[in-house]
Amino acid sequence: MKRSFSLAILAAILLLAGLATQPAVADEQKAVLITGASTGIGRNMAERLAKEGYFVYAGARKDKDLAELDAIENIKAVRLDVTSQEDVDAAVALVRKEGLGLWGLVNNAGVATSGTVAETEDSDLDFVLNVNVNGVVRVTRAFIPLIVESKGRIVTTGSIAGILSRAGGSAYSMSKHAMEAFVDSLAGEMAPAGVQVSLIEPGSYKSRIRRTTAARIAANIEAAGGEVTDEMQERMTQSAEREVTLNEPDAVSDAAMHALFAETPRRRYMVVPDQFEAEITIRKAIEELVQLNGGHAFSYERDQLVEMLDQALASD
Repeated sequence: MKRSFSLAILAAILLLAGLATQPAVADEQKAVLITGASTGIGRNMAERLAKEGYFVYAGARKDKDLAELDAIENIKAVRLDVTSQEDVDAAVALVRKEGLGLWGLVNNAGVATSGTVAETEDSDLDFVLNVNVNGVVRVTRAFIPLIVESKGRIVTTGSIAGILSRAGGSAYSMSKHAMEAFVDSLAGEMAPAGVQVSLIEPGSYKSRIRRTTAARIAANIEAAGGEVTDEMQERMTQSAEREVTLNEPDAVSDAAMHALFAETPRRRYMVVPDQFEAEITIRKAIEELVQLNGGHAFSYERDQLVEMLDQALASD
């Protein structure tokens, strides 16, 4: 791990030269912890924050990833499996020992699986929910005291899949839909302490989650004594090939920067690469509104709904 002390060194030189009345304090550098920082969106966020001069505790599980992260200036790699309370507790102890405090927590670690409700094994469902839901709660709970001390920010990476639920993707969409409720509840709980909470909801960007999911599905089939057919292999290959053609998640990191450091961060950031993904997501949200409004004694007329929409737009 390398940490930039250029400001502190410059201040010391100026002080010795009689050109400054007090030295800059290196520890004023805001610190942010990111889970799942080894690849994809998490790695992009970590590198962006470090480049901007912030100090990043980058969570990862594999030795190779930890070594790569540690070699980047302003990044300290932290062994952090969000399903392990032991790892989480050790990470909290490390951050406290470092003495920088913690301005921001970014819950980014996530996994996926694919399969219909009828076919999804309990082990696969537990795997996804333990990382994407329980892991987020576990890490957030542990770091809340540090974030409250700094009156900082808690940011969670959700997904537009938490709004759009496709056939065969129930486990992942369930886990991301849970983040909608989690963030709203947490925001209300943290507001009295001066902590602001945001949810970033990306669309399709380059990461390794699709390739990792495909490899896990294949391994599960083989472990159960089954065979990965040519058709299955072709679908997995196509998924992997599509993933590498997607945009880098720079726009997602832009949203994270705003959520972490803007004076008035937003509760939700939908970040999508094209108009199509924006439209289908907004249309789905409208569809749910219509379904909620219909068929009961307390429905609203169109004009009343439009008035509500105008009020919401004015307050955004």
